[in-house]
Amino acid sequence: MPLFPRRQFLTGLGALAANVRKGDAAVTSRGAALQNSAQACIFVNLGGAPSHVDTFDFKAGSWTPGDASPQQGAGGIVLSRTLFPQLSRITGDLCLLRSIESWEAAHERGQFYLQTAHSSNPAFNVETPHIGAVVALEKGGGKFPPFLALNGPVSQGSAFLGGQVEPVAAPASKYGFSTLEHAYYGEHSQSRFEQLYGMLQEMDSVRSSPYDKLLADHSAYYDTAKRLMYDQTIAGVFKMTDEERGRYGDSPFGRACIVARNAVRAANGVRFISLSQDGWDTHQGMFDRGYIDSSSRNLYVLANELDRGIGALAADLKASGHFASTLIVMMGEFGRTPGPLNGRGGRDHHKLAMCAAMLGGGVRGGRIIGATDKNGERIVTPGWKQNRQIYIEDIAATIYSALGIDYTT
Repeated sequence: MPLFPRRQFLTGLGALAANVRKGDAAVTSRGAALQNSAQACIFVNLGGAPSHVDTFDFKAGSWTPGDASPQQGAGGIVLSRTLFPQLSRITGDLCLLRSIESWEAAHERGQFYLQTAHSSNPAFNVETPHIGAVVALEKGGGKFPPFLALNGPVSQGSAFLGGQVEPVAAPASKYGFSTLEHAYYGEHSQSRFEQLYGMLQEMDSVRSSPYDKLLADHSAYYDTAKRLMYDQTIAGVFKMTDEERGRYGDSPFGRACIVARNAVRAANGVRFISLSQDGWDTHQGMFDRGYIDSSSRNLYVLANELDRGIGALAADLKASGHFASTLIVMMGEFGRTPGPLNGRGGRDHHKLAMCAAMLGGGVRGGRIIGATDKNGERIVTPGWKQNRQIYIEDIAATIYSALGIDYTT
């Protein structure tokens, strides 16, 4: 195939540039039929990638520890009662997706894909927004910004969508969110704060008329943060009792689950909550109860922490009437090598099969979608109408649909 002459190539680039300059791209959609079953989504990001064959696609074998105690529940769902004592009791609420395949097998690229539903491309990564930012843009917020990140910030933010939908990475400590109120001056604290903030506004003219997009985003985010100050309906989201901390496990993840519950109950604008639990990179010692290092913990600790937090969260949302309108999704960035453990007593990265669990928010529980082979190495039954593997972009579309967002936009 002959190469383009240089002049013809440059002429083509000029024509392309002229077309780009004609204005903003048109926003179109195919008008998909939407579920509209949820008001909020809690996305539980299991960072490091959990072993599907030991969690939500349980496969018994020579590698299975003697204390696993597998139990079959509603819809044929089998879970280890040792790892998931609470979730084992509510299998009627769970929908397990066992025919998911990832495009990625490296953590950084896998997390990018999980958070954005797009494959990582260095040319576009910096401008690719998190799923939560898209939800925030489409659904808006209220008193509280619509996108909340708990138990660790997300690596992708709002990108080109702007500072108004940037995730609020808030702490979930046992003492609440102390920076929402400055009480140094007692009953005069708020008035003094407002006075000083007013002075800042007068002096900082660059923020009021920013000349740069990044500065404009920062200014919008700054103003959003200011609106959260001295508001008891906001401060209450971050408060918890000793009894609640104990019931949720009193771990960073458990406390974040309490804040997620409070945010949903408060109905003050939060639409998407990213709830992180890291440590699932179990290359070694996954069934060694004493094993913990800087990047991973043993499966007993990880699963029990997840089980206790999500089990209590589901129970409390049911009690308050918010479970049916809150979609909870639990998954990591890919699966792990099936069959016998590696020489270090763990499992390595595996992208050909992984699993996710969903409950609440209109999900029909007691269901398993798809199946893998006897070891969990490859998908043998997709189990859904498209008759192919499920990808993370399909899960993103499901989240959007549940929230009433046209995923074809």
